[in-house]
Amino acid sequence: MGRSLKNALLAFVAPLPSLFFYLAFLRNADSAAVGDGGDRLSPLWSWCLRHPFLLANALFFFNVNVLFWAISQVQSSHWMIDPFWTVIPVMLTHYYATHPLGQYNWWRSRILMVMTWAWALRLSHNYFRREKWQWGAREDWRFTDMRAQYGKNWWWVSFFAIYVSQQVFLLGVCLPAYVVHSVDKPLNVWDFVAVLVSVCGIIVAYFADTQLHDFVSRNEKLRELGKPVALNLDEGLWHYSRHPNYFGEQLWWWGLVIFAWNLGQGWTFVGALINSLCLAYVTGLVEERMLKKEHRAEAYRRYQKTTSVWIPWFKASDQCGKDKTI
Repeated sequence: MGRSLKNALLAFVAPLPSLFFYLAFLRNADSAAVGDGGDRLSPLWSWCLRHPFLLANALFFFNVNVLFWAISQVQSSHWMIDPFWTVIPVMLTHYYATHPLGQYNWWRSRILMVMTWAWALRLSHNYFRREKWQWGAREDWRFTDMRAQYGKNWWWVSFFAIYVSQQVFLLGVCLPAYVVHSVDKPLNVWDFVAVLVSVCGIIVAYFADTQLHDFVSRNEKLRELGKPVALNLDEGLWHYSRHPNYFGEQLWWWGLVIFAWNLGQGWTFVGALINSLCLAYVTGLVEERMLKKEHRAEAYRRYQKTTSVWIPWFKASDQCGKDKTI
């Protein structure tokens, strides 16, 4: 059995503990609701019933933080968190929709589910296309850099730097899904604004990632032929933004915040804000990495001077001497 197939089987088996536990809870939810103490686990089921958000965090902690981290120690690779970043929001959305305490507008819930599936399929397709359809071929380059940075302490630092942090990010950005399934209110115009912003984010990210993939593929073919490669991608959306894929991703998450704000829970913007701040930091790491490549550093500096960082905008003059920071 090849390595990729083994990793694929591992990825499908890894979330089963949470799924089985949740199904067991659903089977016992009725008795927990009426306070039936016949089951020795009834206090546990009652707690799960009363605290849907805490239960989601507990399942994430034990199944992702602990189990995925343990697997990473055996494999010496943290690859598995990347494909699951695209799966967990879908799982959370269905979890909130099926929890016995859920109360929501049926149409708003289904709209959110369809969009979340579309977002997940787009991101999963991009991930596996980039990895040449292999499971676990490599871990994120940022994890590799941190491994070198922390050395012998990486085994325990990785638990917090990768897994606990992902819990904060993922549960945070998915707060609107929790709100959507906690408030039953008729649809209004703001729901359609939320849909418009979110769908635009999915579309922008799809085209940006596809243009980047095509650019990398063309350069790989040029290298094989011994021909000069293009130093920068300066076409399509990338002509107007240095990171249009990041911009599209942010549109998606902030579009979901509009759903929650419309339901009177605007405080949930904190999850999208934390994610945006993290992505701003990652943007700096990516650009720093680009500038370390001597053969393209000068060309990229010129690209930085003329092209917006995130928000697509018109080119600035290369003679202005100022960096665009839109």
